[in-house]
This record gives sequence, C-alpha cells and structure tokens, in this order.
Amino acid sequence: MTQRTPADQLLIGAHTSAAGGPHNALLEGKSIGATTIQLFTANQKRWAAKPLTEETIDLFKKTLEQTALRKVMSHSSYLINLGSPNPEMLLKSRLAFREEIERCLALNLTFLNFHPGAALDSPREECLDRIVESLLLMEEFFVDDDLRLLLETTAGQGSCVGCLFEELGYIIDKVGGKVPLGVCIDTCHIFVAGYDIRTPEAWQKTLDHFDEKVGLQHLFAFHLNDSVKELGSKSDRHASLGEGLIGLESFKFLMNHEPLRSLPKYLETPEGCPVWDKEIWMLREFARG
Repeated sequence: MTQRTPADQLLIGAHTSAAGGPHNALLEGKSIGATTIQLFTANQKRWAAKPLTEETIDLFKKTLEQTALRKVMSHSSYLINLGSPNPEMLLKSRLAFREEIERCLALNLTFLNFHPGAALDSPREECLDRIVESLLLMEEFFVDDDLRLLLETTAGQGSCVGCLFEELGYIIDKVGGKVPLGVCIDTCHIFVAGYDIRTPEAWQKTLDHFDEKVGLQHLFAFHLNDSVKELGSKSDRHASLGEGLIGLESFKFLMNHEPLRSLPKYLETPEGCPVWDKEIWMLREFARG
C-alpha cells in the first residue's frame, strides 16, 4: 500500500509575483506558507523579454534552495498562440515560446504551463494540428532536462481550443512522446467549459471522462479556482475558494482523493496573498480529514 503523503508536505501554492526578479516569487510563496509556486518568467503581456542574467539565475537557484519550494511552474505569455492561422503571428508565437522554454531550463523549473491556442477564423482541427507542429519544433530542447510542458484546460471562450478533453488528448497523442507533455486542469475553466465538479460523484464522472479521452497518467497539476460564472457558461471569471458556484465540497474532494491530493496545486484566486495564506491553510486542513 502506498503511504499517504502528510498534509504538510503536499504541494500547494499560488501564482506569486516576480516583480523585481523571479526570486521574489519564491520569497512571496514562502511568506504565505506555500510549498510550490507558479510565476511569470517575463512580462506576460509583451512580446519582447530581456534575457535572464547569470546573476538573476544564480539568485533564483540560491533562493529556491533556501525556501525548499518544489515543482515550480512557469505560466507562459498570454500573447502566444501556437495554433494561429496567421503565419506572422504563428512565427512570433513559436519564437516567444522557445524563449520561454530557454528561461525555464535556465531556472531549472519543473513545469511550463501554457494555453494551447486559438483557432480564430480557421477550423479547430487545423488549429490543433498547428499546435502539434509547433510543439514538435521544440523537440531539440528536451534531451536530458526535466522540464515538462503542460497544456492548460481552457474555458472555451471564443475560438480557444483545449476546453474539450478530446482536444487535449489529440494533441498529446499526435506529439507522441517526442516532447514531454502533460495537462494542468484549471478547476474554474473545466467547470465553465461544461464539466461538473461540484460533488464527489460529479468529479468522478469528469475524471473518468478525462481518463478515457486523455489518460490520467498525463495529469500533472491543478490550478485551483472557484468560478463566478455557472456551469457551461464558457466565461472565465475566477473566484476565491468557496465564494463561487463550484463550492468547497469540490476542493475537499481534490485534497482527499488519491493520487489527486499529491499533485501540485496552484491558486490563481483573485484576492491575492492575504487570502492565499488562508486558502492554503484550508486546503491542508481538508487534506487532514
């Protein structure tokens, strides 16, 4: 029998601020009782990013060792669209994604989370194939490194792909293990995309569907967010845990279901540090139940 991970050792954190340098995201994480964090390695709303200096990299690694945070994850730029039908935008996105991978490797991060892409005025199937092609272009980076790329489940707004488990499964299958790939489930996103997770029974049905279309072996992380909007609304509005339409029972399930409780979880709830501190404590209390 596998030994149950103690609640204090579970990987729970939040998307903390890297203002003033990426090491500050680690320090902020430590200040709220986190055991893992997510961060932006560059400005998420700009294409151009300054290369990381050796001094910045060394300070990050030193701070990472001091804080003992594990499985740190980067969130890629919101501007990147690896499935864009516009050749100029697609090239720009691929170059920016390569640079993001290089920063993640320099900082020895565990995961790079990214939104799959948007079809815009093209068929969704063509968008999915462009995403696969984009990812296969990154194969050269993954020889001996531990970085894993995580497709984030999307809310289904506009023409964004990745709101259906079938689409994520298609990408992973076509990439065929040539690039280390997995999935990060955002609880708000899958809820508004139409997957009910409000009760243990609903969660189990959703997980069974995920296992059928993607495979639970490809699930590596969670973004924990409640939802302002209702089931199937396709409207991405995060709420603090228990303050939205998903409810606390959903998060109690996650913290007590093996192996889900052991997967890293990153809060992106809207109120920031003062509430993250309390939410991390609450999730650990759920895990003791």
